[in-house]
Amino acid sequence: MGINFTWLGHSAFSLNINSHPILIDPFLQDNPLAPVKPDDVEAEIIFLSHAHGDHLGDTVAIAQRTGAKVVCNFEMTNWLQKNGVENVQPQQPGGGVDYDFVHAKWTVAHHSSSFPDGTYGGQPNGFILTADDKKIYFAGDTSLFSDMQLIGNEGIDVAFLPIGDLFTMGIDDSLRAIEFIKPKFVVPMHYNTWPPIVQDVASWAQRVNSNTSAQPIVLDPGGTHTIA
Repeated sequence: MGINFTWLGHSAFSLNINSHPILIDPFLQDNPLAPVKPDDVEAEIIFLSHAHGDHLGDTVAIAQRTGAKVVCNFEMTNWLQKNGVENVQPQQPGGGVDYDFVHAKWTVAHHSSSFPDGTYGGQPNGFILTADDKKIYFAGDTSLFSDMQLIGNEGIDVAFLPIGDLFTMGIDDSLRAIEFIKPKFVVPMHYNTWPPIVQDVASWAQRVNSNTSAQPIVLDPGGTHTIA
């Protein structure tokens, strides 16, 4: 019972909430860090932060095989339906939905969003997942923004934050984000996938320990952590 999560490389995660499988941004087939292939994973729900190929990833194939509900912004649901995914649920920033075993509230993210074919992918997002009285904030691809303080007011247990720089915030801004959000635990993502976003994650963790009240959780690809 409870909640555990596994890093699948880049910004892809699998979550298990009381035996219910969830996927976030399942970029697997072309992900050099992914420890699994699309056919190896199961999902009842797939949450997508935005439409870029390194986040949309293998959603279509996984959703068609498993029947998972895909939750994302409105424009993405339209695109997914045109590409053979019937079980979709749109959400937009500020809105929340109960999905039986987990509640999802959509938040903003500061980035861009387009599909690999160039189609407009709507607004990029993050989201807050609530289950078993725990709140998980998945920031998505984003820069630092001051309204992260409002997200922190939700009482976040675990924050998943990008640290790769170049396309998202880097290490310095991630530390400021932690100050805004004040999570109990923080998990780095969107780093080390390719040379332009390689980061010294050990140094990052040391700085989190020294400069914030959060506890860093650094996983190897395929590594799992349980939220107590």
